[in-house]
Amino acid sequence: MESGTESQTDRGFAGIAIAWAIAVAGSVIVIVAIATGARWSDVPLAGFAALGVVFAASVLGALLVQLATRRPEGFVGRASASVGGAAVVVALAAGVVALLG
Repeated sequence: MESGTESQTDRGFAGIAIAWAIAVAGSVIVIVAIATGARWSDVPLAGFAALGVVFAASVLGALLVQLATRRPEGFVGRASASVGGAAVVVALAAGVVALLG
């Protein structure tokens, strides 16, 4: 039998995965757009600006999902894992963008 605490913990970790998925999906879109030669503007570093928007969306998504769990215990740890993982994903994507540019 599954206790209520376990299911709430699972939802918390699912929120971490959602934030990371937002970062991965957004980063892939930016990398593919740059690799195919898409130009968003005359700004030379527009790819990095786009990754900044991806990171911001990941952070907002992480906080919203963690608040939606309605569980204050462990909020800081779950939110930190969400944002930290998204930062790693976007940093790796920035490295790829730097190599492509």
